[in-house]
Amino acid sequence: MQILLNQLVYFAFFQTIFLLGIFCFSSKKRKRVNRYLIILIIALGIGLTGRVFYLSEIFTANYRWVTFSEFATLLFGATIYLLTKSSFTAEKYKNADLLHYLPAVIYNIFVTLYFIIPSDQVLEERVASGFTQNATIYFLGIGLLINTTYWVLSVKIFLNFTKKLNEEISYHVKTKFFTYFLFAIGLCILCWILLYLNWVFDYAVLKKVDWQIIWIGIALLMLGLAFYIIKEPKLFHIAERLQSAKYANSKLNHQQLEALKLKLEDLMERKKPFLNRKLLKSELAEMMGISNPEMARLLNERIGMNFFEYVNYYRIKEFIALTETDKAKHMTFFGLAQEAGFNSKTTFNKSFKALMGSTPKEYFATTK
Repeated sequence: MQILLNQLVYFAFFQTIFLLGIFCFSSKKRKRVNRYLIILIIALGIGLTGRVFYLSEIFTANYRWVTFSEFATLLFGATIYLLTKSSFTAEKYKNADLLHYLPAVIYNIFVTLYFIIPSDQVLEERVASGFTQNATIYFLGIGLLINTTYWVLSVKIFLNFTKKLNEEISYHVKTKFFTYFLFAIGLCILCWILLYLNWVFDYAVLKKVDWQIIWIGIALLMLGLAFYIIKEPKLFHIAERLQSAKYANSKLNHQQLEALKLKLEDLMERKKPFLNRKLLKSELAEMMGISNPEMARLLNERIGMNFFEYVNYYRIKEFIALTETDKAKHMTFFGLAQEAGFNSKTTFNKSFKALMGSTPKEYFATTK
């Protein structure tokens, strides 16, 4: 097991070097990714460097290198939070954001003073007196609390973002990877908590090697996130498209809302904006000459659907109409669905079943 973990440390270390090389020498890649991702990779590199130096014994197998790797511990939580926040709220970078790294700076200063700078003799005396164990418990507890807090905040931001999607966009956005990423990080933190309690209360259940498993698990998750963002940056830029100008509160009366409902239905029938596979609510509101909040009120109070449901309702109607044309003889159901404005087979099937009560295949088997 230990040999495998060591190999994974080396693998993660060289992958980190590879990613930093991409960011350094490819301006195109650097512009596409969030700056906090680069900070995350640097933090990961710091942690892995200490462990690689310790394992390789390049500068002797001094346990201070493992302590050095702990410099990255508090950088992870803050950076994941800031990455999530800037990606899914489209907030601009502010110098005040750097305050989130203040706990990491203070933490690392104390780690340096207590575990790295002192001589071997002093460190040995501290171990014998029990001071080192008590200090380590204290430092790890702080790190665990801060990282857990930032993870909870990250999950909250992401859930709010996914909830907002159906209110603002009419197409399917792949969010599963980030969902799995946050879940895996949460699982690692839970294991970290169990290991910490196991150590504090001196239970003979978990071994020292389990700490290494959690650490390398988090490292591999960070690498997976980095490669995914480089490969699929769209999810992390969608928040920018959802931004709209701030308008005053809607003052439309009931008669005006009813008139807008008729105007919207006419617009959907004549101009068919739903054929745009990536239609946004703000774009439809602009076509109507009203604000985004007023469009939201119109959908909620007069139509009873959110934006995603409303647009896909018209796409289903268009799809059914297309099945009656000559195109249906030469195209699959999903081909016709794409003609009707759908960009995802999954979204098409779910929307069709929600509206018609059956799958497309079942529906046409009973109607024809």
